[in-house]
Amino acid sequence: MELAVNSRTVLGKKVKNIRKEGLIPGELYGHNVPNRHISVNKKDFVRVYRDSGENTVIAVTIDKNEKVPVLIANVEHNQISDQVISVDLRQIRMDEKITAQVPVVLKGEALATKSGFVIIKVHNEISVESLPDKIPHEFAIDISKLENPGDGISVKDIPEINGIKILTPSDTVVVIVQEKAKEEVVAPAPVAVTTESTATTEGGVDVKQEKAPSAETGKEKKPTK
Repeated sequence: MELAVNSRTVLGKKVKNIRKEGLIPGELYGHNVPNRHISVNKKDFVRVYRDSGENTVIAVTIDKNEKVPVLIANVEHNQISDQVISVDLRQIRMDEKITAQVPVVLKGEALATKSGFVIIKVHNEISVESLPDKIPHEFAIDISKLENPGDGISVKDIPEINGIKILTPSDTVVVIVQEKAKEEVVAPAPVAVTTESTATTEGGVDVKQEKAPSAETGKEKKPTK
């Protein structure tokens, strides 16, 4: 996987001008290498980032003449639009082991969901150490056999991969089955009480008895002359 970047001289608040041109400002750094200000085409970066994530080695070409291996170290998004506004690329050596965070992806349909239970992914990533080209793109975890509350999968249940050292403690729970939360019972609304009373006739028919009019309301009004 490859990505072209260019050296950048625009700094500070002026970087908003290069964003208008469809570019993303960024930094390229690494162990014992000088920091470089760079810019990268937005569409190209989004495409590569979608496929590689932050744990796949990318061959970056700088100013069309220098190629270095990097990992995407950090991506900053606009909080409102979610657009990428800056990136950090970490230059690496292919003969030196590095640490990386590998995402966890759940595969299959758990039996527990058919019984109304809930699958909870406790950890989204697992820390590993290896040579850069050995880092897995993801840890695919089969959850199809999870059936009852309390059933789960820990780091120790993940199959070993040659050349990969998992740094996350082996007893760390990655995914677990929980009971479905109980729904809150809403009390019925109170019934309104009227001021009218009812009386039952001999035939069993309810007849409303209205209050007798007061002396004031019972008087007949005289016609106005």
